[in-house]
Amino acid sequence: MDLIGSNDGIETWQEVSLLYNAALRQMQTKVEILNEEFQHTHQYNPIEHIKTRIKTPESIVKKLKRHGYDSTIENMVNYVNDIAGIRIICSFTSDIYRIAEMIKHQQDIQVIQVKDYITFPKVSGYKSYHMIITVPVYLSDRKVDTKVEMQIRTVAMDFWASLEHKINYKFEGDVPERICQELVDCAKMVSDLDDKMLELNDEIMELSRKPE
Repeated sequence: MDLIGSNDGIETWQEVSLLYNAALRQMQTKVEILNEEFQHTHQYNPIEHIKTRIKTPESIVKKLKRHGYDSTIENMVNYVNDIAGIRIICSFTSDIYRIAEMIKHQQDIQVIQVKDYITFPKVSGYKSYHMIITVPVYLSDRKVDTKVEMQIRTVAMDFWASLEHKINYKFEGDVPERICQELVDCAKMVSDLDDKMLELNDEIMELSRKPE
């Protein structure tokens, strides 16, 4: 792998890794604090668990080449939005939008892009709420606004997406039509399950608020 340096003070993969790992740690802490605050205020945890990852240099180079860019640090930082990724897994669909709004209202976070694949699912049936944000990373001599991709989804959506990823990896993207259709059918079942579980939860919450 050959990555050429940039002109903005970020010259090596080690520096890139430092920045994006720092951004991920900050975002994970922010999300955990928001979850604790929600628990304190509403006696309810909207977040089941959080996953983080840094894209490998090899994967980044492949993505740059796929989109016609040279393998430089500058192109990596400018054109690859998902070097740092955080996935937030929720119980219910309504939690996804609550968390997204809480994140948007963080004063030091800038939202670059939003893709709502819940309201507008992909043809495959994929559902998730995606945000590209920047979080400031303070170094000894400067502040670097660093991009992080956030994916917010329910447990059921995450299970479906994990299976789809494994199938696409197995068939190297050339998935048989019958299996594609099965995945679409499963996505509909997952969506129906999420709707039913949310409806049931709302009913339970309403009953718990009524005086005995």
